[in-house]
Amino acid sequence: MNRLTTFAVICLLALPATALAQTRSRTTTKRTTSSRGQKTAADQAGTEARTSGAMKVADQIKNLTRFVYLLGGVAKGIEQVDEAAKKNEASPTALQQNEQNKTTVKTSLRNVREGLDQLEIYFRSTPELEGYYLKLAGSASGAATAEDLAAAGRFDQAGRTLLGVVNRLTDVLLAMR
Repeated sequence: MNRLTTFAVICLLALPATALAQTRSRTTTKRTTSSRGQKTAADQAGTEARTSGAMKVADQIKNLTRFVYLLGGVAKGIEQVDEAAKKNEASPTALQQNEQNKTTVKTSLRNVREGLDQLEIYFRSTPELEGYYLKLAGSASGAATAEDLAAAGRFDQAGRTLLGVVNRLTDVLLAMR
């Protein structure tokens, strides 16, 4: 019994020593690099400009996707009334409403193009965003093409063209990440 007690006491005393031996000591060293440790005013301004630019691109994406979604239904209605008008089956009220819808779509497309023009100007005139301008360039011309297609009565094709503009804007947003 005495041997067993002695062995148990030795095991209990050795246990904390074993536990301490298996942990390694970690030391942290403080790095003193002035260029990484502190953000300069230029870095902060660049970050703010990039964030602002990304928000403007995201807003355009939201507006365009909402517009394309609504355009799909309106374009289908316009086409149906145009078909009925060719067969002399459309009422004068429907024809008048159809013309108003066409005018509204054309005006909205002009507003979309102008918004994209402003976005391109903002990117081109902001030094921190000039690198992203090359990816963005052509968005407004895509909207202008959609505007021309709508003026020619090809509303469905105008919507498809706007989807290409949304893809371009999404690529810009990904590059800004």
